[in-house]
Amino acid sequence: MTSCAAPKSQTEPGQSMRRGACPSLAAPMRTGDGLLVRLRPATDGLRPAELRALAEAAAACGSGIIEVTARGNLQIRGLTASSVPALAAAIGEAGIAVADGVAIETPPLAGFDASEIADPRPLAAALRAAIADRRPALALAPKLSIVIDGCGRFHLRDSSADLRIEALNREDCLRWLLSLGGTARPERPVALLETERVVPAVMEILTELDALGAVARGRDLDADRIRQHFSADIGALPATDRGAPPFLPAGIHGFGDGRIVLGIALAFAQTDSADLIAFLHCAEELGATEIRLAPRHGILVLGLSSEAAAVVQRLALSHGFLVTPNDPRNHIATCAGLACASALMDTKAAARLMVDVGAELLDGSLAIHLSGCSKGCARPRASALTLVGAPSGYALVVNGTASVAPSAYRDENGIRTALAGLNALVRENKDAGESALSCLTRLGTARIVVAFEQG
Repeated sequence: MTSCAAPKSQTEPGQSMRRGACPSLAAPMRTGDGLLVRLRPATDGLRPAELRALAEAAAACGSGIIEVTARGNLQIRGLTASSVPALAAAIGEAGIAVADGVAIETPPLAGFDASEIADPRPLAAALRAAIADRRPALALAPKLSIVIDGCGRFHLRDSSADLRIEALNREDCLRWLLSLGGTARPERPVALLETERVVPAVMEILTELDALGAVARGRDLDADRIRQHFSADIGALPATDRGAPPFLPAGIHGFGDGRIVLGIALAFAQTDSADLIAFLHCAEELGATEIRLAPRHGILVLGLSSEAAAVVQRLALSHGFLVTPNDPRNHIATCAGLACASALMDTKAAARLMVDVGAELLDGSLAIHLSGCSKGCARPRASALTLVGAPSGYALVVNGTASVAPSAYRDENGIRTALAGLNALVRENKDAGESALSCLTRLGTARIVVAFEQG
């Protein structure tokens, strides 16, 4: 049993409330339900016993609420200044290595997925080493991210990144497409590189970001100048495949040769430690050997047989996890809601209400964003429908982010009928075979606003 008593030799951790900061063990972030810590395992995956020990520590030292973020990071909520050191000690005792520094992300099944063009992990390791060895050390934005994607079945094409490096088969040779990105504008390809040129090129770009200041992001760079520097001799750069379907973790996935991956996802990004512990116990008893965290709030279980995966999947469903890609909860993006000091809406309650009354909207053609405030942490990019907490109740944004001017408002007492009105709008106007997104696009903002305000 993990104790939440802080070791006497450790001082209180620094606490960060700055927008854009990353809440690490060294600098947890204060939220509405205490301190929040975000962890990135330094290894490809965790043993079930390691993740179980972490869940036990989350219950002993915090509220027991565990989150897997949209990018596949682990968050532990409800901590205090005195319990964070105990959590850190428990993580160390479990033998879990936690990554720090620049976030360099690879797909969750990198090295396991035989459909990858290339395994991105050696390139990621080389880049991490180059960044760590660089003197003087780089001062980069806390949330700057680098994606290195081998472009297999479980890709990261729908994850935003300041720098994106994607494997391509180019004239029967492996090449890596380097692009500049961010959430504010489309990604801009700047170079097509042989493997040995990737790390030096990325280090050049990171050095330029360092010179621009500690808040500079990929979107701030001059893509045309960088493209001319790296690619003047190769002509037009290929476009990246943004038409690839998004990766949904939930389901039983076969990878050939009897290799099975059971995917589950956390409903509305959260679970209780007791539910996670029970799930992990069962999975381990039936043969699970490794757990990999995945984007879209996913947990991937390796080592199970087909028969065992079906048993564990049924147990996961009984504990409230998402186990199939057609679960409507997959298509609702929520922030922490009232657990955050900035929130004006209980996003989890609103999400449950949406499931109750919004079946026509949740056909998978669009993601509905529920944001406790205008920051839009759960989904920085635009959504067809975004519900935002407001002092007067609920604000609706059509085809925008949580930060743009709302199209309509409803008070707290009218939200059920408002959501039911949107659902009825689609049900009554959708043509045969038409998706909810296509229907809403055809009807337009004015019809959507009327349905929301008068439903």
